Amino acid sequence: MTIDIKFMHPEKEFNRSVFDSLNDYEHFTEVWYGGAASGKSHGVVQKVVLKALKEWKHPRKVLFLRKVGSRLRDSIYEDVVIRLSEWKLLPYCKINKTNFEITLPNGAMFLFKGMDDQEKIKSIKGLSDVVMEEATEFSQEDYEQLTLRVRERKHSNKQIFLMFNPVSKANWVYQYFFKNKQPDTIIHQSSYKDNKFVDDQTRRNIEKFKTTNPVWYRIYALGEFATLDKLIFPNYEVRRLNSDSPELQSVPSMFGLDFGYTNDPSFFIHVKVDDKNKKMYFIEEYSKTGMMNNQIADVIKSMGYSKEVITADAAEPKSIDELRRNGIERVRKSNKGKDSIIQGIQFMQQYELIVDDRCQKVIEGLENYTWQKDKKTGEYTNKPVDLFNHWADATRYAVEEINGKGKVQAKVHRNLLF
Repeated sequence: MTIDIKFMHPEKEFNRSVFDSLNDYEHFTEVWYGGAASGKSHGVVQKVVLKALKEWKHPRKVLFLRKVGSRLRDSIYEDVVIRLSEWKLLPYCKINKTNFEITLPNGAMFLFKGMDDQEKIKSIKGLSDVVMEEATEFSQEDYEQLTLRVRERKHSNKQIFLMFNPVSKANWVYQYFFKNKQPDTIIHQSSYKDNKFVDDQTRRNIEKFKTTNPVWYRIYALGEFATLDKLIFPNYEVRRLNSDSPELQSVPSMFGLDFGYTNDPSFFIHVKVDDKNKKMYFIEEYSKTGMMNNQIADVIKSMGYSKEVITADAAEPKSIDELRRNGIERVRKSNKGKDSIIQGIQFMQQYELIVDDRCQKVIEGLENYTWQKDKKTGEYTNKPVDLFNHWADATRYAVEEINGKGKVQAKVHRNLLF
């Protein structure tokens, strides 16, 4: 079978930055970063699909990765399927929805995995290319391990692609690729201004932040790395956590939910708090924009927490009622009061924070959640910058049960028992 893709009007299919690099495989590592709606992920998928279709003698084997495997379906996997469908290739492909595998007409294979199980990644042989979506969620060790996986001699032009929105300069990606520079690496930056496929409404929504939230605009719209200021939680530990380990088995679980939608994500958090030893463990998270309340309920059910007590943002009573109607019956509203944000932060600062390495949005928040600085005096205020705070808000709600009480009230809720 011969599949011949011809683009009569390539300017309608590709952004200029992508089109100019479609056939450039000179660099082993390609770094694609930028702001929201910049088209970087879309462009990398276009390039990788076309690259895979070219080789018939030695079909390519491409590994698409997220740090956490459960996020694959709604992200990079969906992007690839959409691209194959729009190019009318999907009917000629073999799709294994159970294992997240796609076989192209020429025998090339697309594998979709989570890096949260490194042993499974190490067992994959014969890789020609690797695509790391949301590369800032990975570690430098992850990247270096992956470079060793791409070594099959029969494949020419082996490459690793990294895509991400910039976070802080403390992140390994900035330190490794931007501060220290790496050989055999090319870096592509883009913003919504470079994406001709952005609709007018999205463009207007992004550009309004020029005046309403300049920091957000610089980081999320223009895709610039943030310069860290005074962090609210400068010290924390990241490691793999197991809820069934002796360390955590008798520690009570608490759950919080911060609602969002268009620009801000809805954020669900599971923490365990060892009040005696002043340790707060971040066990599991879920964060996504554009979620309806029934979708949030489905996520909570799929995570196995539908019967737990969940404390949610009191500003959304209608959303709380909808969650209850959708089977999350024990969700309750938080008790917001005057200065509840600063009081909640001060309470959390009493604890040693230990984060599971799969809670990447919590880690991103810890790296970037800072105090505001007075523009006139240059002194820091007791107000946090309204960015990278959704994990903190959800956590504040989760720990309300013990905030100010010093210990869990065992009589209140089943999931809060010691």
